[in-house]
Amino acid sequence: MAFATVHDRYTDEQIARFHEQGLWTDETLFAMIEKQADRQPDKVFGTDSTTEITYGQLRERVLALSVGLRRRGIGPGDRVAVQLPSWTEFFVISAAIARIGAVIVPIMPIYRREEVGFILETASVKAAFTASTYRGFDHARMFADLRADWRLLETIVVVRREGDLVSGAVDFEDLLVDLSREEADAEIGTGVGPDEPFVVVFSSGTTSRPKGCLHTFNTMACGARLLGRGWNYTEADVQFGPSPVTHTTGLVTSYLLPLAHGAASHLMDRWEPKEGLERIAKFKCTACVSATTFLQMLLDVYDPEVHDASSMRFWTSAGAPIPGSFVEAGRAAIPNMAVLSLYGRTENITTTMCTLDDDPSRSVTSDGQALPLQEVAIVDEAGNEVPRGEEGDIAYRGAMNCLEYIGQPDETAANYTPSGFHRSGDLGRMDADGYVRVTGRLKDIVIRGGMNISVRAVEDALASRPDVSQVALVAMPDAYLGEKVCCYLVMHEGQPELTLEEMRDFLLGEGMAIQKVPERLEIVDALPTTATGKIQKHVLRADIAAKLEAGGMAAPRHATSVSAQQAEAV
Repeated sequence: MAFATVHDRYTDEQIARFHEQGLWTDETLFAMIEKQADRQPDKVFGTDSTTEITYGQLRERVLALSVGLRRRGIGPGDRVAVQLPSWTEFFVISAAIARIGAVIVPIMPIYRREEVGFILETASVKAAFTASTYRGFDHARMFADLRADWRLLETIVVVRREGDLVSGAVDFEDLLVDLSREEADAEIGTGVGPDEPFVVVFSSGTTSRPKGCLHTFNTMACGARLLGRGWNYTEADVQFGPSPVTHTTGLVTSYLLPLAHGAASHLMDRWEPKEGLERIAKFKCTACVSATTFLQMLLDVYDPEVHDASSMRFWTSAGAPIPGSFVEAGRAAIPNMAVLSLYGRTENITTTMCTLDDDPSRSVTSDGQALPLQEVAIVDEAGNEVPRGEEGDIAYRGAMNCLEYIGQPDETAANYTPSGFHRSGDLGRMDADGYVRVTGRLKDIVIRGGMNISVRAVEDALASRPDVSQVALVAMPDAYLGEKVCCYLVMHEGQPELTLEEMRDFLLGEGMAIQKVPERLEIVDALPTTATGKIQKHVLRADIAAKLEAGGMAAPRHATSVSAQQAEAV
């Protein structure tokens, strides 16, 4: 399978302009490491719960592993999967893969045989790095079993091995070859440039099968460079990384961002909010980018008499729309920490964001604006920009677009407008100043009796209640209306369950149109999320459809039929 090239996505004029603007450079991932290793070899770059690595050590281990990979027959264009927890070894492994010109295929550790097998086959993976047993699951055995089905997978490398190796696997430490820098460079060769295929990141699958997004180093690193501007990032920063480093958020903000600025990064492989606060205090973390869920959980347990979060400059919530009330609550709890909003996608890293220089109210009322020298438009079905204030598909054009969805040329082409904007499938509105508010997903629209209902405003209203921890609205099938609105709620610990009538009265009191008021309420202990913290609404839609089909066998805690007012509104 041949990958698309940078020239398939961008014109020569665009490529030249991106370089002139400093969005793209001639620097590779390893060149970034070398620059920092020359400047500050003894500075600790990466830490996790048990290990640390300096810039100098990072360079040495990248070169040692690069030689080992070349001796295993892995070279330019080969695809190498990395399914690891957020450990410092990821910094070494991904840089070594890039140094020899191979393509990184990161896989989140939560994925199992079905998802991993799909990714191995879709990306034509030749080698894989994985843990042995992690959190009770034997990852190495899974890869060994998959190799029997996927013959192209030749090499399995086990990191932090426990016990005996599975048959045919290689110990990570045994791949490191101790040579001088000159000898290593001579054996590895020149590698590839920053505009060649660098990584295939699979979307986290909130709605369907994940798609493999092919990026160059420049399209990824551009995001790190521009994010650094918006956050006034310096080498004094210490990034806190609860998001998996094997996905876009972690890869860009826990690796490329601090690396590009000569800063440091702390990885957290198992999220637990109280421990997260302890890590922030211990490592003096200053910055974090995560799904909203992580910050919600942290604030739920934060006690200023116990926890010290004074080192934090900002926490940016991404991956899911962030309720304005939540931004205000976060700022009130930790006054020295800015709470910012960001809307990003695997396809183009960051679409919109609020910066530290923005009026703080912008993170309450919006999900930010386009990054410098990038473009965002709200478009209709034909790809034409709609008037400001009207809802439409949020589309992006700029230097951070992936080259393609691998193996899906029709899907790739279909997502571009005639003017070259990439559709997101997310709905939003843009105000007169260019700030965007995400209002939902095209597939999240509830079509009730022919009326399109965007659920974002209802979710924000419910999220503002102090007794509500999490909320998600989805469509549920209805024989009469086609679809109705179903609400899933997670209550804060110790709070009484909200009833359907109480929810209805609250929303009507907030001025919500009766058609938008949910007609079924499911109180649950937790919402299904991806490893990056995004709510999996397709799981909720399937859940409510199954319950309705069961005909009362799985009755909700709170449900009702269409009210008279709602029936009249059809």
